[in-house]
Amino acid sequence: MYFEIDRTSHANWQWNETPPELKDGDVALDLEAFAFTANNISYAVAGDMLDYWGFFPANAPWGRVPVMGYGRVVESRNADIEVGGRYFGFYPMTDRHIVAAENSSSGFRDIAPYRANHASVYRSFDLQPSEASAEPDTDHRTLLLRGLFITSWLVDDFLADSDMFGANQVLITSASSKTSIALAHSLRRRGQTTAVGLTSERNRAFVEGLGLYDAVVLYDDLDALDHRAPSVIVDMAGNQTLKADLHARLADLRYSCSVGATHRENLDDAGEIAAPAPEFFFAPTQIQKRSQEWGAEILNERMGAALEEFVADAERWMTVAVSAGRDAVAELYMSTLAGEVSPAVGQIGVLTAAE
Repeated sequence: MYFEIDRTSHANWQWNETPPELKDGDVALDLEAFAFTANNISYAVAGDMLDYWGFFPANAPWGRVPVMGYGRVVESRNADIEVGGRYFGFYPMTDRHIVAAENSSSGFRDIAPYRANHASVYRSFDLQPSEASAEPDTDHRTLLLRGLFITSWLVDDFLADSDMFGANQVLITSASSKTSIALAHSLRRRGQTTAVGLTSERNRAFVEGLGLYDAVVLYDDLDALDHRAPSVIVDMAGNQTLKADLHARLADLRYSCSVGATHRENLDDAGEIAAPAPEFFFAPTQIQKRSQEWGAEILNERMGAALEEFVADAERWMTVAVSAGRDAVAELYMSTLAGEVSPAVGQIGVLTAAE
């Protein structure tokens, strides 16, 4: 069964009972658990622009939102891939997923024709320890934070590689989102610039309590910003009105980077935005660059060590909540879509009997 949403109206959803068909070369994986955050809503918002809907095609007008999860091979018609292996990768929200698989050094990759134009990182399934961690919360925190942390780590690396564009402050919108928190963590670890978190009054105490931002400014108090300082914007919100306001206020804006879309209600074009024009950050491009410069092994070692540190730190500010079964997963989706989930909660979905 697949959880599908209406691509034209994201509040509409359905369960598709079409049974998956296993062919020669395929593997079938039971999805044991998956993470669901505001990032996944961003995938739906940018589904057409970035072809997230093309990851797991569905009949129009329906779409299948990609999620990061752990799946276990329960049937294999591929001589190179054994039953029982546990893999991390992108999945649809489902109980069982079929992959046209090709063996790789880290596990296997999806070689279905409709995946041909997608970056390798989006098609890879990485072999994991056969059993989940003895501490389920640690396993779940890693699942929740791995993908979004890597994105933020790469943003930080990109900015540092560009000498922060000469800026001494980085303004991060949607400061309570986990992707923003991960970026603040990376910036603080690097110590090259200050991180200013922009947030709402509702989330102010949480953001300040993280201790990761050098300053926290409310959306309705933007006059408190140092508007003369050389600045970079990293926009996780996708709020076009806010972005236009920031561009107009900042006298020395060096670079504007668009990453996410947590503010769904304000995504429409707000008209002309003062220079510099915002540029969309595409993580696979930075991965490819560093893989060529450092080698994939060194890149993975550096990202892995940084992720481990961030996951350990997250224990102090994030509580894991597991939603098991159809009804709970549908509620998980709707509450995230509505922006009703506390930033202090990390949500895991389960559609099999594995947990």
